[in-house]
Amino acid sequence: MPELPEVETTCRGIAPHIEGQTIKQVIIRQFQLRWPVPESLNQILTGLSIRSVSRRAKYLLFTTSAGTMLVHLGMSGNLRIMTTGQGPGKHDHIDFIFNDGTVLRFNDPRRFGAVLWTSAPIAEHQLLKDLGPEPLLADFNGELLYSLSRNRKVRVKSFIMDSHIVVGVGNIYANEALFMAGILPSRQAGKISLARYQKLAETIQVVLQNSIQQGGTTLRDFVNEAGNPGYFKQQLRVYGRKGLPCVYCQQPLKEIRLANRSTVFCSDCQR
Repeated sequence: MPELPEVETTCRGIAPHIEGQTIKQVIIRQFQLRWPVPESLNQILTGLSIRSVSRRAKYLLFTTSAGTMLVHLGMSGNLRIMTTGQGPGKHDHIDFIFNDGTVLRFNDPRRFGAVLWTSAPIAEHQLLKDLGPEPLLADFNGELLYSLSRNRKVRVKSFIMDSHIVVGVGNIYANEALFMAGILPSRQAGKISLARYQKLAETIQVVLQNSIQQGGTTLRDFVNEAGNPGYFKQQLRVYGRKGLPCVYCQQPLKEIRLANRSTVFCSDCQR
């Protein structure tokens, strides 16, 4: 599943091609995604210019003078910049065609993605209004994690993966950040000190920033906006390395299931 770094990479990749451009036509070949694509989307968007492309959590936001289009990549979706004349493939469900000939193509083999529209203030949208802070912005820090964790018995890995606490810390990045912070994933969130949460907030930011710089984490279905795989997987220290030696102490890494998710850690380096 594309995670925050993959979505951010896509956002940065497509924005220069379509910001300021006017939509000439929207071709919808498949309306049945996670939620139905609005039947009037072509009518709504034709003639509008894209003012900005941004990201909130894993949602891409395309802002126009009339409202905002929300795009979620689901389990296997991607957006690519094409040119007119490049025919669609089997899972190319939507084309956004611009006046200059640029085509933004939405591809989603599993159809768990979404393309939605709202004319209301985007911050009030039901999919966004209850989300936690962005992990790469100033309002996310160890003090916030510490205050929200008090009296919480949930495991710390599940705690930081909760989008109401902070957005975008998916399974891979939770594994990596907890390892770098030296925190055992199964520790109760409410029993971790402020100092350790300050360290954890820092490692979450480092792991996500590194992944964005590398172009995302290579997953089976993920490609960036150019159709190329990401590369951060080459630098993973624990995720997917069960039984291999810890990069610090050389002890074999262990794996457990937390909230039905694979969790790899070092029992010597993480406490």
